[in-house]
Amino acid sequence: MDLILLMQKYPKESLILIAILLSFVTLMITKFVTDQKKMKELREKQKELRKKSKEFSHDVKKMMEINKELMEMSMEMMKHSFKPLLLTFIPLLVFFWWLKTTFEAVLPGWIWYYIIVSVISSLILRKLLDVA
Repeated sequence: MDLILLMQKYPKESLILIAILLSFVTLMITKFVTDQKKMKELREKQKELRKKSKEFSHDVKKMMEINKELMEMSMEMMKHSFKPLLLTFIPLLVFFWWLKTTFEAVLPGWIWYYIIVSVISSLILRKLLDVA
């Protein structure tokens, strides 16, 4: 049986499997393209700064310094996370166009199935694969 016909026969199951596989692939690209050690360090520093900001919520000057440092770290993290985006953006656009043409007729609202499964599987896979 043709793969597309099989996917259209079992659209929910197919979409769930595709979402999990796509989450896995994008996370693996992220893991190997970004400096995981650096990303984890930046996240830890952000946590510490957020704690400090709660402690110094009454001191406006100190809060400004903390917020400035938080913004710098956010920009640094964004630079690191931009690399995998560059690698996956165009292939994902093409893939979503294909998903739309495959599932639109047999599963209205297919995008919501994809989004929900993708978010859940990404959270689980991030923990399992230790991706920052």
